Amino acid sequence: MKKLLLLSLLFLIACKEELAEAPDPMPLTAENVAHYCMMNISEHPGPKAQIFLSGVPDPIFFAQVRDAFTYLASAEQEGYVAAVYVNDMSTVSWDTPGAENWMLAQNAHYVVGSDKPGGMGAPELVPFSDPARALAFASRYGGAIYEKNEVPDQAFLAPVELTFGQEENG
Repeated sequence: MKKLLLLSLLFLIACKEELAEAPDPMPLTAENVAHYCMMNISEHPGPKAQIFLSGVPDPIFFAQVRDAFTYLASAEQEGYVAAVYVNDMSTVSWDTPGAENWMLAQNAHYVVGSDKPGGMGAPELVPFSDPARALAFASRYGGAIYEKNEVPDQAFLAPVELTFGQEENG
């Protein structure tokens, strides 16, 4: 019994240390480029994401939250993920999600399957800290609301038809 208690205590201490080591999000600048396409992500609308790998001081930026989820699920992802941040779309516009408007990805409510394409023209996983704002967005643009670990794999791994060149309403 004492061994089990000691192991549990050591595990909790290790988890606490991992959480304490998570870096703060980096502000988005004009120099940040998307991991997959190497395009300047501040020129694209919609929510963005950044992933910190353990031991790497700068994050990997993504022009769409969907791309970050794809990265996390892929064999390409190397190393320990120290933190994942997404734009909180609860109080910002689609065209300007904000340079410092970041929240931990695991705390977001995601609208999946909306009619609103992400910055690269693919379907987007739209993160909100406020579940009421997520519901309002889903009511207007369609989609369902999921917690991070409930987002279906097909929402970010399935092939997509890009929507570049289509006009946006709102």
